Amino acid sequence: MNYKTPGVYVEEITKFPPSVAQVETAIPAFVGYTEKGPKNEPTRITSMLEYEALFGKAKNEGEAITVSILDDVVTANFDDTKLGRFQMYYAMQMYFANGGGPCYIVSVGSSSGYPANLRLNDFQNGLDTLEKEDEPTLIVFPDAEALGINAYTLYNSALNQAEEMKDRFVIMDVVRNVTEFRTGVTATGLKYGAAYYPKLETVLSYSFEDKDVLITSYKETNTSGVAVAVASPAADLNALKTKSSALYNQAKNVIASKGVVVSPSSSIAGVYAKVDSTSGVFKAPANVGLNYVVEPVEKLSPDDLDNLNIDPSSGKSINAIRTFAGKGTMVWGARTLDGNSNEWRYVSVRRFFNMVEESVKKSTERFVFEANTANTWVKVQAMIENFLNEQWKDGALAGSKPEEAYYVSVGLNKTMSAQDILEGRMIIEVGMAAVRPAEFIILRFSHKLQEA
Repeated sequence: MNYKTPGVYVEEITKFPPSVAQVETAIPAFVGYTEKGPKNEPTRITSMLEYEALFGKAKNEGEAITVSILDDVVTANFDDTKLGRFQMYYAMQMYFANGGGPCYIVSVGSSSGYPANLRLNDFQNGLDTLEKEDEPTLIVFPDAEALGINAYTLYNSALNQAEEMKDRFVIMDVVRNVTEFRTGVTATGLKYGAAYYPKLETVLSYSFEDKDVLITSYKETNTSGVAVAVASPAADLNALKTKSSALYNQAKNVIASKGVVVSPSSSIAGVYAKVDSTSGVFKAPANVGLNYVVEPVEKLSPDDLDNLNIDPSSGKSINAIRTFAGKGTMVWGARTLDGNSNEWRYVSVRRFFNMVEESVKKSTERFVFEANTANTWVKVQAMIENFLNEQWKDGALAGSKPEEAYYVSVGLNKTMSAQDILEGRMIIEVGMAAVRPAEFIILRFSHKLQEA
């Protein structure tokens, strides 16, 4: 200060370096069709009630369901070609049931209801809106299965966005089959995504309206023991309700007993959020049970599991979902699509680096245009080291002491040349020994000879 008037002046001297604030790690953005709501406007929600208020409920599946009645026994028939193409509502139920919290919804459909057809351009436009959003760290496409082969184009675009922005991760479903998935996903940013297989049968029920569920046959057994068609008491469930409440209630229960089959990505997003909050982003999101799941739609053999986890040719690992006796359905894989990479093989390692990189990036923005001198370098180095030391204490970094777990280097003739300083560059190098999951536990047993 330039003192001019006599008196006493107080000066506060800063002794503590600034700190790095850890960014959120599990804020997914769900991109897909909704019943209503703003189109292509990423909207933050925190609960299922908020979702229903803003985006509505599930698509009416009544046209895919028919009912037949024989001797007061109701059978429901489901047309799988029409059923469950729009899964956003069910996906959100699975997300929150498996530990999910705040998230973003990007509705790519009309606000007047579900469209007749799913279009790749709708998804692409919705994905593009996420480039302007800073908070989302995960990208999920609940409806990708219905896109068929076009889903791979969408996945490639999402991986490219994640690689470019370096602050998000893509959770994918295996569309159609494993071989086609590995052939179709061709983006370079494989380390920024993970895939899960197979689909899941859940305890959720399909949404339908009584008037759309038709009764296709109604038969009774005559005195000769032959089932013959009789005049139908109603054309649909709506009319059946007034004609026979017993048959109506039976029909409703039969229809509700068929569990919704969903792609696993939304449940996995919930698992990521739960593991991050309870253990930390450095913990592999695997060996975790799934809620609201009856069973995977496919049982995987040991050979299937080997093929999914390790693919020597493409390296595109796919994480399995399995059922264990007494444990239920569990996530049984922790690899990114870059499964042949020693650096970025594991989901937890990639996401931990995402978190540290984004946290440090945001915290060092305060030093832009500061003097590029030793005083500033000391502050920056201390700030980052303090943050990494906390990560080491939490168990995110390996090593018995801090210097084995991480290092931060910045300075002239260390990370910068005189020319770098002349051109306004401050270069900071950070190294971290991130912990890795124990993917293979080998127990070695042998006979021990009796000793006298």
